[in-house]
Amino acid sequence: MRRFLLPIIFTACFIFESIFLELMPSKFFSHERILVPHLLIITLFFLTIYGSRNLGIIYSFIFGLLFDVVYTEIIGIYIFMFPLISYIVSKIMKVLQTNLLIMTVVTLFGITLLEFGVYEMNFLIHKTSMDFSSFNQSRLLPTLLLNLVFTIIVAYPLKRQFEQLADQLRNE
Repeated sequence: MRRFLLPIIFTACFIFESIFLELMPSKFFSHERILVPHLLIITLFFLTIYGSRNLGIIYSFIFGLLFDVVYTEIIGIYIFMFPLISYIVSKIMKVLQTNLLIMTVVTLFGITLLEFGVYEMNFLIHKTSMDFSSFNQSRLLPTLLLNLVFTIIVAYPLKRQFEQLADQLRNE
């Protein structure tokens, strides 16, 4: 059962991101704000930091590919961004203390990198006409706030789960 736990966790996060908007009341959403849940990448960050960095990057690659195939028209943005940002976050956390407050800030930094990367790629290939200040006000800030709430809710359970996984991997 332990072997199937990681794929189940990541698949559940992947599916929850797609149905999140359906579950939330419509009064939270308007045309001025674009809220993007990133529970999958948050979970990948926690695996990379508290579990195994190599396993986190492998899962980032796999779910980046899956994310590109299912949600985007362009293959390559998320398959490149997920592992790259997971690696960057792991390197940042090697320098900083690994407590939940610092991890929350670094997670928000990683989400910011992801959002900027996806925005810039879409802007370069003319998939969006949103200017940078509109992007900051209508998408980046609401997304960071939403994902801050997600991170606060799931931080402790994910930390414990992935620390147990790391202990199990060391004992094998």
